[in-house]
Amino acid sequence: MSYVITQNCCNDASCVVVCPVGCIHPTPDEPGFGTAEMLYIDPDTCIDCGACADACPVDAILPDNKLNADDQWYRDTSAAYYQDNPQPPAWQPRTPPSVVRVSADGLRVAVVGSGAAGYYAAKELLRHPGVHVDMYERLAVPHGLIRYGVAPDHPATKSVASQFRWTPGQQKRFQLHLGVEVGAHVSHDDLLRDHHAVIYAHGAGGERRLGIPGEDLPGVVGAMSFVGWYNGHPDHVGLAPDLSGRRAVVIGNGNVALDLARILSADPDALADTDIAKPALDALRRSGIDEVVIVGRRGPEHAAFTTPELYALTRIPGLDVIVDPAEVPSGEGRKLDLLRDLAAKAPTPGNKRIVLRFNLSPAEIVGADVVTGIRLSNGELLETGLILRSIGFRGSAIDGVPFDPDTATIPTVDGRVVPGVYATGWIKRGSTGGIGTNRTCAEKTVASLLADYEAGRLTAPVRAVNRRLRLWPVRSRGA
Repeated sequence: MSYVITQNCCNDASCVVVCPVGCIHPTPDEPGFGTAEMLYIDPDTCIDCGACADACPVDAILPDNKLNADDQWYRDTSAAYYQDNPQPPAWQPRTPPSVVRVSADGLRVAVVGSGAAGYYAAKELLRHPGVHVDMYERLAVPHGLIRYGVAPDHPATKSVASQFRWTPGQQKRFQLHLGVEVGAHVSHDDLLRDHHAVIYAHGAGGERRLGIPGEDLPGVVGAMSFVGWYNGHPDHVGLAPDLSGRRAVVIGNGNVALDLARILSADPDALADTDIAKPALDALRRSGIDEVVIVGRRGPEHAAFTTPELYALTRIPGLDVIVDPAEVPSGEGRKLDLLRDLAAKAPTPGNKRIVLRFNLSPAEIVGADVVTGIRLSNGELLETGLILRSIGFRGSAIDGVPFDPDTATIPTVDGRVVPGVYATGWIKRGSTGGIGTNRTCAEKTVASLLADYEAGRLTAPVRAVNRRLRLWPVRSRGA
């Protein structure tokens, strides 16, 4: 028997660290880790110890004798990965991480943002005795896109936040400040005066635009807003999208696009058992949408959605995933194999439909006062009253912090802007990678910060942060 990683893999590599025989790949040290769709357990090397399952923060790892019929696909996918990527016979154990010695005065670090990137940075910092972390979040609740970006029908993915709980000793060195917006309630210079260093981990709250005529018509909604609406984000609860038509169009074909299409096509009764926002659930019960068309400029072999997410979409009862056989090229790979299987299936009468279109771009959004359709680059006109834009997100600048407007990121080298100022997550690398990708990203940033501390490059704080908090309109708590 061996263990198998299933669809809700978060890629944070907690399992890699604990595996006694090194049978989980790609590891963070391997070139393919940053682009891997998920991690894979080698069935021929696994010794059935279960350490990976215990360490997994999203309960994605199961013994192969506990897999249901749908999950057998993941076992086959793992076996195929190792056929294509044979591993050397000898395994080199990972070097245990070292602990930095902090002076009696301590090392105080500000972390801006309480999403996955911020919490992974805090987790890595608190591993070192003597490090104190102040985390700043503009909203009234923590966890960022873990809370407001993950689809409500993916509760296992949201459970990744459960690992961000500290020991009693760490808890004394961690303070979470809710309702504090950096740039409004406190400045970058304030943070530098109160801390040895600042790590910016505030993600990418803006959205990329299509740049085509009609984009500002009512009926065009950005993915960030739509996801926030169904997840109850305070900035988007009043969105009220028009779901009265029979067709919606999603521009972009990443995993977020699949999320949008899946929620629009879902059985509201099934969503009722999730934490979906009640106004969104009520609206979906009244929805007339029975077809969602996903339009992507890339071809099938380069589509941004991952194969596991596409496979999970195909397992939903009452839903057809439609692919034109003429659009799927010849070639090898699990994604193309799955798309060919979908293209060969006949639609089921009465089912809702998600239609995947490739090698197309939007040319014009049509309508007078509201959206009535979208014209594609091949001249085709799709009638619709709802267009969801899902083509990526953009970070935002903070006064006093370097910012590259072309990439919408804080430019860094190994996470370092200058000694004392650092970045991690989407604001560092752009809106690529999932929740777990932020772990290794944060660890590299924290390594740069600690190297600067040991080299004496950081300036000690001149004010006590807890005294100043009494002057701010914020709520503070330990977790």
